[in-house]
Amino acid sequence: MALSACSGEQAEDKSEKAEKNLNQSQQVEQVKKPDQDHQVAAANKVQAQNDGLDHPLVSQVELSEEKSADVYAAGKQASERMVKMKSLSRTHIMGQMSAPGVPAFRESINRDNFSRHTANGIMVAGEIPVSTFSIDTDTGSYSTLRRWINQGRLPQKGTVRVEEMINYFNYQYATPSALEQAFSVNTELAPSPFNDNKMLLSIGLKGYELDKSQLGASNLVFLLDVSGSMNSQDKLPLLKTSLKMLSQQLSEQDQVSIVVYAGASGVVLDGVKGNDTQAIIQALNNLKAGGSTNGGAGIQQAYGLAQKHFIQGGVNRVILATDGDFNVGTTDHQALMDLIEAKRDKGIALTTLGFGQGNYNDHLMEQLADKGNGHYAYIDTLNEARKVLVDELSSTLLTIAKDVKIQVEFNPAIVSEYRLIGYENRALNREDFNNDKVDAGEIGAGHRVTALYEVSYVDSPNQANDKLRYGYDDATGVEKYSRDEIAFLKLRYKPIGEDTSRLISYAIRRDSGVKSLAQASDDYRFSAAVAGLGQLINHSLYTHDLSYAKVIDLAQSAMGQDAFGYRHEFVQLAKTARLLADQEAVVEGGNVSSIIPPIKPMPKPKYIAPHIKSPEYQLEIDKGVQGVQTFHD
Repeated sequence: MALSACSGEQAEDKSEKAEKNLNQSQQVEQVKKPDQDHQVAAANKVQAQNDGLDHPLVSQVELSEEKSADVYAAGKQASERMVKMKSLSRTHIMGQMSAPGVPAFRESINRDNFSRHTANGIMVAGEIPVSTFSIDTDTGSYSTLRRWINQGRLPQKGTVRVEEMINYFNYQYATPSALEQAFSVNTELAPSPFNDNKMLLSIGLKGYELDKSQLGASNLVFLLDVSGSMNSQDKLPLLKTSLKMLSQQLSEQDQVSIVVYAGASGVVLDGVKGNDTQAIIQALNNLKAGGSTNGGAGIQQAYGLAQKHFIQGGVNRVILATDGDFNVGTTDHQALMDLIEAKRDKGIALTTLGFGQGNYNDHLMEQLADKGNGHYAYIDTLNEARKVLVDELSSTLLTIAKDVKIQVEFNPAIVSEYRLIGYENRALNREDFNNDKVDAGEIGAGHRVTALYEVSYVDSPNQANDKLRYGYDDATGVEKYSRDEIAFLKLRYKPIGEDTSRLISYAIRRDSGVKSLAQASDDYRFSAAVAGLGQLINHSLYTHDLSYAKVIDLAQSAMGQDAFGYRHEFVQLAKTARLLADQEAVVEGGNVSSIIPPIKPMPKPKYIAPHIKSPEYQLEIDKGVQGVQTFHD
């Protein structure tokens, strides 16, 4: 976890050290750059020929040159590939053939980087009663999931961050007053839809709301990737239109700068007024894609402009928009993280916006935004751009509480087991809760954050663990716990401009729960449906009574207020995901005769070695001639 609240001199030293490390990394990479450029170009060319995804079509000139290639070498390569395939199992053969349209082959046609995680396990409240984690307001995992499903594929197991799916949607939590505290706390308890005889506890936070006119002055620096891989309609053109929509929300008091990076980086706009729409639109229209991705130098220039035009008491933020990794200029991601942390401590935040696919680094984008006290979103459509940069502009730009942590202590007298759904990469140590130097997540104006715990009561019949032998105080022999509370909730956060955290706490009572899931609120049931879909896609081991049909029915029964249609869209995605999962089940189950015709076994060779009489030696010879040319009668 990053250190926060550094003194001015310490932050300056940290920033300079991070920039120095970044520069050293770039110098080393510049030596390798010619070879890397050649290798990247060659790899992109081969990939475009193989799968045709996210790369321009090979030109006619290139095709004509390939036709003059060595025919013998190509034939030999194909022959070697077939021999290798015949030695593989049926499943491996299918993977090698990369048949189009079959979900099982998605790994061979995609180079996106999505980190895998292991789902939180079931914890015994009597052994580990306390659960601590940092909040998360990112939504990128849901948008990337939507892209996968709309393309007819499901993401790989364990790559969906369930909390980002849940937090994509708006829930009707109580609105707090900014004068009292930064956010409201809302809890709800009802039977779990995932497993019988278990309960589902929902903890919801909502930041106080501000109208766009109340945001104050904003100093925004757009750091834009214009490398060659951005040359497709879902990348640079969509990025430019998205930022035009954002610029329409700005006023004279705001300032906008634009820095671009590819093989080299440069300043396109240097602190123009936010209402200078013509200058901003013209600068965006003139952007063209070309070159390799060199993000390191661009980030330094962007932060330099953010510091140059810094607005005391205003919004100071770098908005990074890219389709992938920083593959030229620097590969030292730790140096980038250090620089972002140092600038964060000086009051300059980082928001990341992802576009396109092919070499997209979802994990890096999420981590950069996390280090920069910012929000990570994936823009797959113009509607998503409007959602993030227009409808939710206040929460995207203005942070109202930082280092927000949640700690729940479960009462072992009532709760025997619990499981936190999602937030795997946001876990904190118990002692981190009271340590103000430990970095945590931020809440923007109007942001909503939801966390779900599935819990088992001590009298539930389907326990995952055996009951503990001891549950009483050794000294008195009296039971130690209350029979009225299932948990005690504590939250810590730092108001903007303060370095000391504030504490919010209250008990969650057993009698606050309802007896049936149908009695729970629409928001509660819909968030449970979203969490259910994420767990199904991640192949969770802890959802024994859950199915795609149940997720769909639960979501349809809980549409509630859906002014923008996001909940209706979720139901359609869930229905499509169900069909895709059924297709994958067919392939994984071995029923593939309708997809790939069976491979006929090679004829048994009839080669005879008359000078060898032993059957054992003859068998060895037969094995040796398998796969080579033989003579037959």
